[in-house]
Amino acid sequence: MGQNGDYPRASNAVVFGGIITYAGGVLLLMAFSSPYWIQSYVETFSTFKNMGLWEYCFENFRYPYYQFDKLFNGCHHIFSEEYYVIREWLLPGWLMVVQTFVTLSFLLSFAGQIVLVLILIRFPLKFVLENEWLLSSIVCVCNGITGALLFLAVSIFGGQCWRRDWMMYPNFNHLSWSYGLCVISFMFHGVGAFFLYLDARSNYRRRRESRNLVMQMQPNPQTHHGLQRANYI
Repeated sequence: MGQNGDYPRASNAVVFGGIITYAGGVLLLMAFSSPYWIQSYVETFSTFKNMGLWEYCFENFRYPYYQFDKLFNGCHHIFSEEYYVIREWLLPGWLMVVQTFVTLSFLLSFAGQIVLVLILIRFPLKFVLENEWLLSSIVCVCNGITGALLFLAVSIFGGQCWRRDWMMYPNFNHLSWSYGLCVISFMFHGVGAFFLYLDARSNYRRRRESRNLVMQMQPNPQTHHGLQRANYI
C-alpha cells in the first residue's frame, strides 16, 4: 500500500471474469427456478404443457396407469400433494441426477460469487491482498466444477427427455428456453473459470517473486559469520 492509501486494484481478468460469472449465475438462477425446460408444441393441443426441474404443468391430463379417473390441471410443484400419485413417473432416476447436478452447481456458483465480491471490493483488505491468488483459485475451481456439472446436467436431460417411458408422445415436445439458459450458463462459467485462472496464476507468480526479492534483501547469516571470522584472523 502506498503513502496515499493506494493499493492494487482488482485486475482486468478478475473484473471481466466476474462479469461473466455473475451473468452465468443469473441465467442459472432463472433456469433453476423456471418451468420451461421442455414444452409441448401449441399446435398439438397436448395435455402436457411444460415442465422444469421442480414444476409440471398439465391441462386435463389423465395418467393411463392410475386406477382412478383423475384429471390433472394447472402447474404444481413436483413434490406437491397434487402429484403424489404420479410422482414416481414424473421423477425418474435420471431426472433426479439432473436436479442434483444443477442444485450443486447453483450452490457452488453463488459461493464462488461471494468470494469474488470480496476480491473486487478488497475486503478485508490485508487478507485479500495477501491471499488474492488463493481466493481467485477458489472461485476458478467453483466455476470449473459448476460448468462441468451443468454440462453433465444438460447432456443427460437432452439425451433422456425423449424417452417414451417418461413423457408420453415425446415428439409433441421441444426443449425450451430454460434449458437454453442452462446451456449458456455452463459456457459462461467455463469462460469465467479461465479468466480467474489467469488472474490466480499471475498473482501467484508475483507473490513468489516478492518473496524471492525479500529473501535476497535479507543478510546471509553464514556470510556474515564468515566475515567476522576472517577479521578475527
